Amino acid sequence: MLLIAFLLAGLLPALLVSLLSFYQARQALRVEIQHDLQTTGKAVAEHVDRVINERVRNVRSWSQLAIMQDLLIGDIDKRLSIFLAETRRSYAEQYVSLDVTDLQGRIIASSRPEKISASLATPPIWMSFRDNGQTITVYQLDQQQLMISAPVMSQNTLQPMGQLTATFNWQVIEKLLDHAAQHSTELALVDNQDNSLAQSKQWSNQAHSLHARAVVTSQLPLNGWQIHLNKDHDVAVAPVHRLGLIFIALLGVILVGSVILVRPLAQNISRPLEALTRYVQRFRQPGSLPPPSSGPAEVQSLHQAFTQMATDLHASEQQLTRAAKLAVVGEMAAAMSHEVRTPLGIMRSSADVLLRESQLSDDGREVLGFIISETERLNKLVSSLIDAARPRPLNKIPLDLQAHLKHVMAMLQKQAQHKQITLSLRSTQPVMIEADQDQMTQVLVNLLMNAIQILPEGGQIALDLTSRDQQAHIAVADNGPGVPANQQSHLFEAFFTQRAGGVGLGLAVVKQIIEAHNGTISYSTSEWQGAQFNLSLPLATA
Repeated sequence: MLLIAFLLAGLLPALLVSLLSFYQARQALRVEIQHDLQTTGKAVAEHVDRVINERVRNVRSWSQLAIMQDLLIGDIDKRLSIFLAETRRSYAEQYVSLDVTDLQGRIIASSRPEKISASLATPPIWMSFRDNGQTITVYQLDQQQLMISAPVMSQNTLQPMGQLTATFNWQVIEKLLDHAAQHSTELALVDNQDNSLAQSKQWSNQAHSLHARAVVTSQLPLNGWQIHLNKDHDVAVAPVHRLGLIFIALLGVILVGSVILVRPLAQNISRPLEALTRYVQRFRQPGSLPPPSSGPAEVQSLHQAFTQMATDLHASEQQLTRAAKLAVVGEMAAAMSHEVRTPLGIMRSSADVLLRESQLSDDGREVLGFIISETERLNKLVSSLIDAARPRPLNKIPLDLQAHLKHVMAMLQKQAQHKQITLSLRSTQPVMIEADQDQMTQVLVNLLMNAIQILPEGGQIALDLTSRDQQAHIAVADNGPGVPANQQSHLFEAFFTQRAGGVGLGLAVVKQIIEAHNGTISYSTSEWQGAQFNLSLPLATA
């Protein structure tokens, strides 16, 4: 009874809904394919018209050029033939030949010298029309070529003295149709009598296909052209058929599984749930073990969820314990930093005193120099660790960024001059923000010192200061090597550095300070393809 009830209540409605959905999806797909075919046909039709229109206008404009008057003297200096040859080459495969004939049809000038003095053979006229006051003649297709001609008028008598005939390569149109034919789509260009003018390679015009057509609405009086599009019906609805087969297979699997699982359903559900309930009630007690996983898939999933929850809770407690220990370690490190700085200061002072000794050897001075440089490096390391572990509280005051940037640049001018690095500031007006002056100094010094240290001699550093959208924007750009793309996402992480001997805390502290001021910092490539750091800070309120 449970199996029958399950089939009637679950599978039968699902089957009916799926069949209805399958039918609706099939109809919707047909409509969508028809729409896509119409859109494709319209685009191809416009493209074909544009190509033909350009060829007609080329012939009309070329026939009116002053160089065509060389027809009066029989093109004795071959200027016209050279012009036609160069014009044809500039259009690559568009034209097969450009020819100028006299009134008797004899070729006077041609892009192909071997044709000169011969008679120009033309197919029957296909259509003739007036374009901008000039008669244009289009001949019927012959051997994949379309000939278009316009009269060449004498500037003195305003009478025709010959014809300019352009032989257009019709394969350009066929290639256009081939390019547009994708995903089993077939295209053909036909005239108003349904005579095929051009078609894609796979054109078959099968009856069992989805059809569409688009009319070529030309800017010229070339009426009756159409684009026919076909798409194989079986290929078009294949996704829906595959979906139906997948659903039938899935329905069969569900049916077989239901028959197998319904019989022991009650026992397999009740017992695992009772065991899981007892485990949840006492899982915090020492020695509590999860019950074995059993029962239907739903009960097993519930068992896994509760077991994972207990595991995650235990892991969270351990993480909190480790975090508390790390916090204590951080407090101890901050307290001990004084004990580290004091002997460092004594070592630095002692080294300075010893440097004043006149009888000190060169080796001794070198060793004292090592001591001084290393104590300075250790002192900076301790300061960076303290700044990263315990940010100082902000002491915001109104701050003129333009004046402050000039001040920081003056501070670092000596280090920049030592490497012949040019520091420049581009700013048009004062920009006021509310910020901690010392921390903003630290931010700018860190960014500029990073640039100075990584740049070669003769480098450039430019600072841009602007304000818009209630934000002050500072850009620090250089012409150095920049940061590789695979490292840019790690720039503001602690202990990440590109510079040998660097600690990797400078940019992390900078980001921490900027975010404490409700600002943002990001990296981009400078106009010199170097590094550029972009800072945004809120402007001071009135």
